[in-house]
Amino acid sequence: MRIFIADDDAGMRMVLRGIIENMEGMQLIGEAADGAEAVRRCLELKPDVVFLDVKMPVMDGVEAAKEISAALPDVIKVFCTAHSDYMPDAFEVYAADYLLKPFKTDRVRQTLRRIHKTLAKARTTPARTIMLKNRDGMTFVPVSDILLIYREGRQSYIETPSESYATSESLNDLWAKLDNSSDFFRCHRAYIIKPSAITKVHPYGRWTYLVSLRGTEKTALITHEKLKELQELMGAV
Repeated sequence: MRIFIADDDAGMRMVLRGIIENMEGMQLIGEAADGAEAVRRCLELKPDVVFLDVKMPVMDGVEAAKEISAALPDVIKVFCTAHSDYMPDAFEVYAADYLLKPFKTDRVRQTLRRIHKTLAKARTTPARTIMLKNRDGMTFVPVSDILLIYREGRQSYIETPSESYATSESLNDLWAKLDNSSDFFRCHRAYIIKPSAITKVHPYGRWTYLVSLRGTEKTALITHEKLKELQELMGAV
């Protein structure tokens, strides 16, 4: 697991460095003393996990986390700070944990082991689950359960027969996680559907149609061009 540290306190970086280097399966790939440098180096090195202090020069840790997440949505963020009042801001950017200084080294090890276990699970079952980051940690959604994925406002939503999941990840990122599976179809810039769940397609405007799906009350939009493509794909011309 590749880890990056961003903290303007050299002593704290040394403490975290010692913990990481003495844990099996962990690799420290870089450090930064300010938020702007952290963003630049994370975009270059693409770590799995980044430790961020909140109060840093040039750019604070929350803003740095936002920029890192925008470019690298799968990077897991852990905040290490003496300021508890920034906790809501940290979880707004889907932080995996919030460690208050001074913390015990065992607390850091516990966090790293939990993240390592989560990543290992995701990497060994990429075709069967989608991992979503949220305020409560991470959720694994079985791909076989997904009926519809759509974008509304600043959130994406995944619909299954039993649950609805919200995530800040873009539709493009979620489409990539499906690995262009033949079980799904990008019917509109804001919608991904499971063709095998379609029950009805009916007109909705001049060049757009509504798609009803078995197992959910939510409907999807499909353009005229995409409907022709879907008909060809399903052999229903």
